[in-house]
Amino acid sequence: MPVTDMQLAALLCSRVCHDLISPVGAIANGLEVLNDDDDEIMREHAMTLIQSSAQQASAKLQFARLAFGAAGTVGDFIDLGDARQVTQGLLANGKIELQWPTDNQVLPKDAVKLLLNLILIGIDAIPRGGSLTVSSGDDDDGLSLEVRAEGVKAKVPEEIRDVLLSTEAPPLEDMSARSIQPHLSALVARELGVELNVASDPDAVSISARRTA
Repeated sequence: MPVTDMQLAALLCSRVCHDLISPVGAIANGLEVLNDDDDEIMREHAMTLIQSSAQQASAKLQFARLAFGAAGTVGDFIDLGDARQVTQGLLANGKIELQWPTDNQVLPKDAVKLLLNLILIGIDAIPRGGSLTVSSGDDDDGLSLEVRAEGVKAKVPEEIRDVLLSTEAPPLEDMSARSIQPHLSALVARELGVELNVASDPDAVSISARRTA
């Protein structure tokens, strides 16, 4: 049975909640220390934990708003500067270096949504850290989006690759909070009329989407 709109929404909510559990839990732990511990060093550590976790939770929410939501902007296009900014926030203080040209390009909302979802797949492909290179274009030659992830043992798992490259939605029993994000990527790609591709090199993977004019 294919995934319904309600089930898609529920699985996406589960994905967002899963991403927020860790930083929100850390904030709760820090507040508990502040309430119960009078040791100044412990209280200082707790405040640092609360501040960093609050920043992380905010960054995840801002990214999810563009990647999964309706973006909340007026018009049909989004400035890539906004997408770049939320990605930088998501990767702040992490192990991945972002390389994304700072041109003043705008793309259709769904194209930006797809690009951010490809970025998430690129991030997951290099759990040990590395670099993420993002490029995009929308001109007479068509729409092109590409995310290249470079790092030790970079890999897109086979089950994620299969979801991305499938021309049909997987059955409900194969869906989970983990697989819903690549499923959304494939769904948005089909809506845009672009073809997804996953290419692998030693210690690097490239996830791209292209539509010829």
